[in-house]
Amino acid sequence: MSRSRSRRLGAGVVAATAATIAALTAVPLTVVAAPAPAHAAARDAASWLAGEFADGVLPGPFGGPDWGLTIDGLLALSATGVDAPVRQAATAQVAAHVRSYNSLDDWGIPGFTDGGSTAKLLYAASAAGADPTDFGGFDLRTETLSLVAGADAGHQRGRITSRTTADTGPDASNAFDQSFAVLGLARSGDVPQDTVDFLIRQQCVAGGFRLYPDTADGPSPSCDEQAGATLDVDSTAMAVQALLAAAADGAAGATAAAARGVAWLVDQQRADGSFGGSGPTTGANSNSTGLAGQALAAAGRDAEAARAAGALAALQLTAANGGAAAADAGAVAYNTDSLTTAVASGITDTDRDQWRRGTAQAVLGLVQVPLGGIGLDPPPSSPGPTPT
Repeated sequence: MSRSRSRRLGAGVVAATAATIAALTAVPLTVVAAPAPAHAAARDAASWLAGEFADGVLPGPFGGPDWGLTIDGLLALSATGVDAPVRQAATAQVAAHVRSYNSLDDWGIPGFTDGGSTAKLLYAASAAGADPTDFGGFDLRTETLSLVAGADAGHQRGRITSRTTADTGPDASNAFDQSFAVLGLARSGDVPQDTVDFLIRQQCVAGGFRLYPDTADGPSPSCDEQAGATLDVDSTAMAVQALLAAAADGAAGATAAAARGVAWLVDQQRADGSFGGSGPTTGANSNSTGLAGQALAAAGRDAEAARAAGALAALQLTAANGGAAAADAGAVAYNTDSLTTAVASGITDTDRDQWRRGTAQAVLGLVQVPLGGIGLDPPPSSPGPTPT
């Protein structure tokens, strides 16, 4: 889920302030619990992921804190209701490091604010049960709205943008960022129609969404006006869920656009239930399958969602199949090659980052609670789709 341009690692985790922790841990965490027994695989995966947190933080590939990955992990734990203490610690840490994630302040480059990171923070605060208008001292709703392009931006109107400087280069916000903006704004109040409309313009006539609104020649007004636009499963899965949330908020055009996106996703599903992404991620993988399966479940396509869950379960380590990696039972591999390697040799320190990322998004496709419902929907009263 970490597809926006700025995914920066801090030099180290500074302990969250006592005030931040006290304020956040005093608020009950509202979550959607996974039903039993159908989502045991989701709970096992989330439990493994919870064990990868250290002081409320997931590390990046080089050992420092990765705030984008930490948020992804927090969402996975919130969707399943697993390990409240870790969720509380992660929420407090993210709140205490807002500017470490959505700016370059830690790198000595002032004045920059990443639009996608700000929107993801807005959404995450809501999903974690915190107040997005006072999260670590920041009003993330107001900040996100301030980064949405206005009427004077022409066909860019409604786009979530980054506040750039001469030192940071041009804005590179994308469809993931736009989806988080729509989700976060819909969950924290009304979502502006312009913000929804810009997301819809990233959809091609085939139904899929492009990841990047820009080309080498500059921003193209719509997906269909970009020659050779690459349609992306991950971006489409995110956009579908954002549009479903916008439709529930009363946004015009969102329901029809979401339906076209769902139809395109169904056409991309492989015989074994899996999905691949675009570019270097075209092979079947747990990240794309997790997001797509979650989107299909959100749209009520239970049979296809169950097939995606089955593909994810086939990539999960268990005590029975884990071999040298049995101690990491619950973790979900990125792909079959990663699973085979781990079973033979265990999960190495070098590979562990990939397993954390794959598992975080696999949980979403296993538990099948939509992004628009994490932290809002009541716990399911009956088992959801069973992996097939």
